Amino acid sequence: MTTLNWTELDAKAVDTARLLAVDAVEKVGNGHPGTAMSMAPVAYLLYQKVMRHDPADTNWLGRDRFVLSIGHSSLTQYTQLFLGGFGLELEDLKAFRTWGSRTPGHPEFGHTKGVEITTGPLGQGLASAVGMAYAQRFERGLFDPNAGSGASPFDHHTYVICGDGDMQEGVTAEASSLAGHQQLGNLVVIYDSNQISIEDDTNIAYSEDVAARYRAYGWDVREVSWRTPKGYVEDVPALYAAIEAAKAETSKPTLIILKTIIGWPAPTKQNTGKIHGSALGADEAKGTKLALGWDPELSFVVHDDVLTHTRSLRERAASERGLWQKSFDSWASANPDHKTLLDRLLAGELPADIDASLPAFEAGTSLATRAASGKVLNALAPVMPELWGGSSDLAESNLTTIDGAKSFVPAEHSTGHWNGDPYGRVLHFGIREHAMGAILNGIALHGPTRSYGGTFLIFSDYMRPAVRLAALMKTPSIFVWTHDSVALGEDGPTHQPIEQLATLRAIPGLDIVRPADANETAWAWKTILERRQGPAGIALSRQNLPVFPRGSAASDTDFAPAQHASKGAYTLIDSPTGTVDVILIATGSEVSVAVDARDALAVKGIGARVVSAPCLEWFEEQPDAYRESVLPRAVSARVSVEAGLALGWSRYVGANGTSISIEHFGASADYQTLFREFGITSDAVVSAAQALLSSTERHTS
Repeated sequence: MTTLNWTELDAKAVDTARLLAVDAVEKVGNGHPGTAMSMAPVAYLLYQKVMRHDPADTNWLGRDRFVLSIGHSSLTQYTQLFLGGFGLELEDLKAFRTWGSRTPGHPEFGHTKGVEITTGPLGQGLASAVGMAYAQRFERGLFDPNAGSGASPFDHHTYVICGDGDMQEGVTAEASSLAGHQQLGNLVVIYDSNQISIEDDTNIAYSEDVAARYRAYGWDVREVSWRTPKGYVEDVPALYAAIEAAKAETSKPTLIILKTIIGWPAPTKQNTGKIHGSALGADEAKGTKLALGWDPELSFVVHDDVLTHTRSLRERAASERGLWQKSFDSWASANPDHKTLLDRLLAGELPADIDASLPAFEAGTSLATRAASGKVLNALAPVMPELWGGSSDLAESNLTTIDGAKSFVPAEHSTGHWNGDPYGRVLHFGIREHAMGAILNGIALHGPTRSYGGTFLIFSDYMRPAVRLAALMKTPSIFVWTHDSVALGEDGPTHQPIEQLATLRAIPGLDIVRPADANETAWAWKTILERRQGPAGIALSRQNLPVFPRGSAASDTDFAPAQHASKGAYTLIDSPTGTVDVILIATGSEVSVAVDARDALAVKGIGARVVSAPCLEWFEEQPDAYRESVLPRAVSARVSVEAGLALGWSRYVGANGTSISIEHFGASADYQTLFREFGITSDAVVSAAQALLSSTERHTS
């Protein structure tokens, strides 16, 4: 264990940070100063004395990760990014929470250098940090499995600062349970236990023994109190010792419970809810500066000796990085194949022969798209060692298991059905959809591997906060959602998604992919894996669907190649009558309903084009000319067919179109009965098309 070197200049830098937080909130008139004040020593200790990182390169592969789960206290991080020379300057702190600034109200990934994750919704940061710890272990196993503990360039820690609000959120409980089960010794969480929230003393709603809870999860729990019988003492060496002990504990994640006073040393508002989410006010700000021996009339004070000292972090980091680079170069020389793999992943590239690895499914057969998805994953697994994933206790339903692969779990947790290995690639989240979403985000943020997690589409509701954050961060998380409509059948309305497709499509930046058959599923997966600019959810059927006979191009007799799925929507098969009188647009299992309706309309002399639209978001990215070729403006008679809400389809069917949809909850019955009773049939599509054309004729005659 190393000895902490803590000087008067360090203490002065800490006071600089806490007063910058006071001044930044005071200037803009709103924000959360209290925690940034009392946690300034903690953040400074991590940034200047503990973490391995490089202000000159915030994306350095060998860095430790830092997650500020209490995102409302963004100044806790911003002040350290400023002091350490990570890219923020004093003017950025003065622009806190204002338009166009690099210091928004909550830390935002991709917006401010050095911010690893967008935080704000409490619990999400800590839960995603568990995913980062997952990823570190998996990546080590992928690239350097035989190195001794702490001897690999892929060894590092994830540090988290969290608070009382995080500990009350359910997602934290789910993820922390998994972290203990997984024995994530690379995860160190510092819990700011100040027992104050917006409603003041947390005892009004929160009285559990957190230490006992985390010990029950299997965590190493350490307690440091700065609240002493002799008064409040910021015992930084005691905290440092706890962190060093946590780093030495390699078989358990560590929770350090730090007892603080929020807003210390504000003279009257410390230890109250008034300082949690409001500016101190001019008098209280002056009183705080006086308590620290600073000039109360000055704001945004940064002494030259402080900044010179804190920004010497760059030189210290360069020295440490040089040692890491030697280790990395030695690894690269000894492991050329692993280095080639790493280079491909860092470049965001798929294997060159990925197309040849995709399975081809026989036309004329039938297969559920969830089953096709499982076959695609198993076909890709041998050529994509970076691909790993599983489900929330639904492996046999989601079909997300890579056959023959070991489970990502310590071997002692092996069962009669699953063979555990710390470096395995089959993920088991248990019945914890909320944590699964956050963990997948953490994995994606951490590095270049591709992970996925599955559950039923209806339970995407449990995942929605993490899914929304993935879209906000443009993180390439992959969510597998099976049992995608009322066609899951007898489980009934609690399990049958109605509004989910529409409401998920309402999330900006989220790709919702609903393939029509097995071959479209294969190409949908390839496209999802190619794209890294945001998350995707793939919605898959429980019931078997016909595999279409694909040709070289869509025509009046031939179905288009399945690779057109990458365009989001395409003409699957064109009108057999020589004219396109109506366009039938469908997704997923309802595409075959549209195809049957096309044939029935042809008998009546009506020409129908069938458009398969597996991903409307991808379709919107296509050039205008392509979209016009698929949905020509001249054909205003359009029918959308999807077993869910019609919400959102007016954009594609237009004012003269209509939607075959379900505008109510489902029922318990076999899917054939449900589709018949709810009008998801070819007859319903035919009737709708005829009504549209009849109405058009009346208006033009």
